[in-house]
Amino acid sequence: MTANLAPFAWSLLLAAGVVVFSTVPLGAARSQANFQMDDLAAPRAMFERLPAWGKRAAWAHQNCFEALTLHAPACLLCLLAGVSSPAALIAAWLHPALRLAYIGVYVGNVPAVRGLCWAGGLVCTGVLYAEGLKAVIAG
Repeated sequence: MTANLAPFAWSLLLAAGVVVFSTVPLGAARSQANFQMDDLAAPRAMFERLPAWGKRAAWAHQNCFEALTLHAPACLLCLLAGVSSPAALIAAWLHPALRLAYIGVYVGNVPAVRGLCWAGGLVCTGVLYAEGLKAVIAG
């Protein structure tokens, strides 16, 4: 892999890492809600016992999967197409950072910043798709 393609691979890896990290606040919330072994039979049933911040942690965790399903193909498209545009490189690095911040502001209940992080991450993914498609069409 050439050095100019590495950011797309790293972005994919870091975005997946953000999904894994999103389990940390969710796990803390479940612990505070007195998670017991019986809850393993129906972990979603304990949702109502979570504190308000814990419910937001659960929603943030679910949204991380949704974001990854959009972002991963965009990274792969850029990798396969050999994209090297500065806009795509910035978007590749920025997306995981915005998604990580998204978790914090979602759990911390800062809706305006959460919305900006969500939209920014989506724009980053859109840039990757656009640059990847441009490279495929031009190729």
